Amino acid sequence: MITEIQTKCENQMKKAIEALENSFSKLRTGRAHPGILSGVMVSAYGSEMPLNQVASINVEDNRTLLVQPFDRSMVQAVDKAIRESDLGLNPMSAEVIRVPLPALTEETRKDMQKLARGEAENSRVSIRNARRDANNELKALAKDKEISEDDERRATDVIQKMTDKYIETVDKKLASKENELMEV
Repeated sequence: MITEIQTKCENQMKKAIEALENSFSKLRTGRAHPGILSGVMVSAYGSEMPLNQVASINVEDNRTLLVQPFDRSMVQAVDKAIRESDLGLNPMSAEVIRVPLPALTEETRKDMQKLARGEAENSRVSIRNARRDANNELKALAKDKEISEDDERRATDVIQKMTDKYIETVDKKLASKENELMEV
């Protein structure tokens, strides 16, 4: 019973880390990478579809992404979707779409850093919520006399160590992303 609670708690903490990595991949750094366009939705075939389902996204060089729609008739829709996204990108269309990434200014880098810190704090909150939920389940079991107080205390200590480990992981990932953002 205790191990189930601990496993469930750790899975929630892992999901918080995965969500953080996903949101960090969308933050634009000075270099081009396909993850920048992962949130772009394209009007295609009568519905909204993620860009990666209607086109391949490749890195042409450090500052340029190459977007190749699978269907040539989709070039204009893909171009429009990238322009209308809130990424501030200005694609150039022909048979393929080249998306040059403008150099980041100091102000833009600081804004990206603030966004990264906000995402990291959201992950920390998720991790602490998982800890709180697990501790509440343990307290309920102890109150119902299903486990002893010693078992509850030991399990709580294990969950706290797990929490510390995952929060440290968040801090390391944030520091790494901040360094990446501030590189010129």
